Amino acid sequence: MTEQTRDDTPKKKKGALRRLGSGVGKLTRAKQRFDMPTVEEGGLKIVVATDAWKPQLNGVVRTLDTLGNILTGFGNEVLYITPNDFKSVPLPSYSEIRLSLMPNRKVAKMINKFQPDAIHIATEGPIGRAARRFCKRRGYPFTTSFHTRFAEYANERWKVPTKWGYAILKDFHKDGDTMMVATPGLREELEERGFADMKLWTRGVDLEQFTPGDRSLFDKYERPVFLYVGRLAVEKSIEDFIELDLPGTKVIVGEGPQREELEAKYPDAIFTGAQYGDDLTRHYQAADVFVFPSRTDTFGLVNVEALACGVPVASYPVRGPLEILDGAPRGCGAMNEDLRQACLDAYEHRDPQACRKWAEKFSWEAASRQFVANLEIPGFDEEFWLRSAKMID
Repeated sequence: MTEQTRDDTPKKKKGALRRLGSGVGKLTRAKQRFDMPTVEEGGLKIVVATDAWKPQLNGVVRTLDTLGNILTGFGNEVLYITPNDFKSVPLPSYSEIRLSLMPNRKVAKMINKFQPDAIHIATEGPIGRAARRFCKRRGYPFTTSFHTRFAEYANERWKVPTKWGYAILKDFHKDGDTMMVATPGLREELEERGFADMKLWTRGVDLEQFTPGDRSLFDKYERPVFLYVGRLAVEKSIEDFIELDLPGTKVIVGEGPQREELEAKYPDAIFTGAQYGDDLTRHYQAADVFVFPSRTDTFGLVNVEALACGVPVASYPVRGPLEILDGAPRGCGAMNEDLRQACLDAYEHRDPQACRKWAEKFSWEAASRQFVANLEIPGFDEEFWLRSAKMID
């Protein structure tokens, strides 16, 4: 795009990537040519490339979906590039995850048509790699985020050495301007593994959707009711929870490759399948303790959703719960390497009001502002990006 063309179309948005033109081949040159739109021009246009999307039910999908809702609510435009846009095949042993087939050309076409101001690559799968390839070939800046411990998951499922998995992840993220991570603890851990250029992008909870309410849903079961919500997969260590000698009833909400096996093995547990929207909220509201047995999550959004519904959390003292419960009153939950003891302590000292009040510290709007600020490219500070996204306080 020439200067003359830009002068001839003064009303057209002149965003960061929109001003680069197809002939730019070097990242440094791309960074030098940013000329972001003003607030009056209508906010930012942001691409989010992700291999995790609906109908999957997990923290990554809810995080990205909520981010988009908030950004568009402020007057920005978000284009999701997801497996729903491509022919795909199920991931072996995990059919809920779809692997997009040959996405390179269509990803490039979608980005070129949208003409974004910023590109964020959320996952390391085929779509994420296609978007990364596009950005590298064009010299476009991009950001990434670290949502999932694929190295540990691959080791659990296919015995791939963890060291190999992290080498692949580090190579994927090294060319981005920033890799966003959910907690300071995770950032420190990844720094020790050789990752660099990281910024915090915390998580939030929908405080209107998830709120204390009617507890009658589980009145038909013996109490206390200990609840799990999430994928039913080996890396979630669900059996650590189901095998505990606890009073009352264990309720399991979710779908996944391990569901059939778990239902057959543990007939006394209640399996409800996946729940969404108000139905999911009612399941949280009716529980007495939320149990999070995973040792491999980077955050664990479900923990905050449970707290927002007034339900204390029981977990191992690992990344995610450690950051969520750090400084929380005793009534918000318990962490212990003895998960049974954590469950009993959380139930004994539960304080629904304290749980709700603590959850209110996790604001999605604040998290979304943090995301926008992390789009920073040298020469344009956080205030610039927030102003462009209409998100200045």
